Amino acid sequence: MSRATPGGRLGNGELRDFLRTRRARLSPGEAGLPSVPGIRRVPGLRREEVARLAGVSADYYVRLERGRHLNVSDSVLDAVARALRLDAVERTHLYALARPHPHAHRDSQRMPPQRLQPSLRLMLDRLEDVPAMILGRRLDVLAVNRPARLLFADFDARPVRDRNMVRYLFLDPEAKTRLIDWEKTARATVASLHLYTGRHRADPALPGLVGELSLHSDDFRRWWARHELTACLHGSTRFRHPLVGTITLSNEIFTPADDPDLHLHLLTAAPGGADRQALDLLASWTAEPAPHTSDRHTPDRVRGPVDTAEWDDR
Repeated sequence: MSRATPGGRLGNGELRDFLRTRRARLSPGEAGLPSVPGIRRVPGLRREEVARLAGVSADYYVRLERGRHLNVSDSVLDAVARALRLDAVERTHLYALARPHPHAHRDSQRMPPQRLQPSLRLMLDRLEDVPAMILGRRLDVLAVNRPARLLFADFDARPVRDRNMVRYLFLDPEAKTRLIDWEKTARATVASLHLYTGRHRADPALPGLVGELSLHSDDFRRWWARHELTACLHGSTRFRHPLVGTITLSNEIFTPADDPDLHLHLLTAAPGGADRQALDLLASWTAEPAPHTSDRHTPDRVRGPVDTAEWDDR
């Protein structure tokens, strides 16, 4: 597992473990290398074999894998990516891990807080029949509307540090009851956290989150070590809900152009089917009484820009 540095960052072990897992999954035959008789002491490719395929010296590749930044050129990273048969998501992750973080010292001291504009809050609250939530750094749950609170959990009622989708999935027993395909969702969430780590490995709150989950969840610890990566923008999720029974919803994810670390999740169902009827029934349970005339034009829970500094101070 990747270790935290004294400054509170995830260390170079993140790059080492990522490359090691990618070597382990690729056999010499799959990489186009001749088969050598005898017992191999490591699964997959050896470091020197990756170096040969990438056209660099074995010493250079060993230093790269150990995270000793060498001002690596794009051509070398491209060659390593080809040698390891990385896909587009993995290639981008490799670049993020191999490059020196431009703001590592500043970010290890303090990351600027995320802010939710009033328009995002207003949109979320007006989606009265669509479960919706906004996730931020480390998959923190920054905002959630009424249908989503009933579908997942009442995150607003939880302590700030517990308003996190990864903590919910791995530390809340209710999650395994609610999510029929819990393992699929949980593994995809771990993969998303790995992608975030590549972009923000100097995040001072990240080692604590990874350490806590690794300590309390064998599943998280095992899947985190595999370094699976997923850039999921849509899919489906099956729920087992005590009020509406089994319901399958499409999950669409949108990212505001001005903040790539904010993600709006919308859960919808096609009209006319049983899932739509169940979603409408769920919405009826969360509906609020009609406002008084004097309040008719007052949006529900309208706030100013939400400063999420409290998340970053945990």
